[in-house]
Amino acid sequence: MKRSFLTTLAAASVIGAVQADLYHVSEEAQESMPLKWTAGINLTWDDNVNPTAVGAGADDDAVSTNPYVGLSLVSITPQTTWDVYARVGAIYYFDEPKALGSEDLYGQFRAGVNFTHRVSERLRFSSRNHISYELEPDYAYGYATSRQVGEYLYWQTDNSVGYRWTERLATYTGFTLSELDYDSTVPNADRFTWTVYNQFRYQLTPQTVLTADYRYSETSGDGVASDSTNHYLLAGVEHRFSPNTIMIARVGAQFREVDSINGDNTTDPYAELMFNTRVNEAFMIRSFLRYGIEDYDTVVSTPFLTEFDSRKTLRIGLSGDYAISQKLSVFGGVDYIMSDFEDGRLVGTGLAAGGSPSEDLVNAYIGLSLKFTQNFSGDISYNYTDSSSDLPFRSYDRNRVNVGVRMEFE
Repeated sequence: MKRSFLTTLAAASVIGAVQADLYHVSEEAQESMPLKWTAGINLTWDDNVNPTAVGAGADDDAVSTNPYVGLSLVSITPQTTWDVYARVGAIYYFDEPKALGSEDLYGQFRAGVNFTHRVSERLRFSSRNHISYELEPDYAYGYATSRQVGEYLYWQTDNSVGYRWTERLATYTGFTLSELDYDSTVPNADRFTWTVYNQFRYQLTPQTVLTADYRYSETSGDGVASDSTNHYLLAGVEHRFSPNTIMIARVGAQFREVDSINGDNTTDPYAELMFNTRVNEAFMIRSFLRYGIEDYDTVVSTPFLTEFDSRKTLRIGLSGDYAISQKLSVFGGVDYIMSDFEDGRLVGTGLAAGGSPSEDLVNAYIGLSLKFTQNFSGDISYNYTDSSSDLPFRSYDRNRVNVGVRMEFE
């Protein structure tokens, strides 16, 4: 009972605020892994490299190359687990895109440090940290809605203390800091958020944990974007159907206050769901769903510059990979983002803006990966994105083809 409560389902919980990767189930690593290096290069053809561009650069196609190196390390002792990863690279366009603000060279960096220390059988401390600086949006992160001209910096740190009060009852208490920072080519888009949370956990059965969450967060907007405060009251369940299949679900209410003239205070439903399963040794499926009011991308042109107090967003993601043989595997996935903009106000006036525009984005990809040798492999993939929006200049479709090779060594 003790081990299953604090090291399996409890460890598998997505504690507090949503993690950077909405697919992620934060299970601790089970065994140490030595330092592993990765080096690779991708070649990409893009038929609409700046899909939100107007005028020069609209519908511009381009070919780019993306060299990179990376490392990963897992260290486990009876008391402490370290999980470290990093990747640095660059995107170079052979012909510089024509859109205003575009360049031919962009930096690319991702890194993370996950740390867990078990003080005793009852007490543990966890810290999950991630930082990325890159050009393309990753829809599984939970903030991107469309391709932007400039790079962005995103970082998040989530730190919590878990304590088992009885054989069945435990709590996780912690805080999260996150920031999204674009360069000057994307005004009014930067956000900084801090969150404190407490989660009660009750182990109903060896496979099932009931949860109750309270979260409080404050978000600071950039430029003309208003600050906001959000409270969340959630009830949930975490169930492990088998050693390889887990579901995490939470539903409840989001109480939102917008700090602006004539800003609205609202109460809305909120939900998040993850379901990950390894069907067999060859087939893995991951999925997520999140619905709530988001603080990102709230200032848009309608065509007048308008701030919306409510941007109700549904995000759904599904990805999987299947090993056809020891050397050949197929992978794919789809992301769907539906946004409804409500309670708009003309920036600088406080006057209500008519209309409630909506936006739908579908991003789908499929690819093949081939292992040439034990350490050398390659892949080819196709990615299609379609955005349908009531907002001006935000509807587009986009096709990308990528070919890459990589080498791994210890």
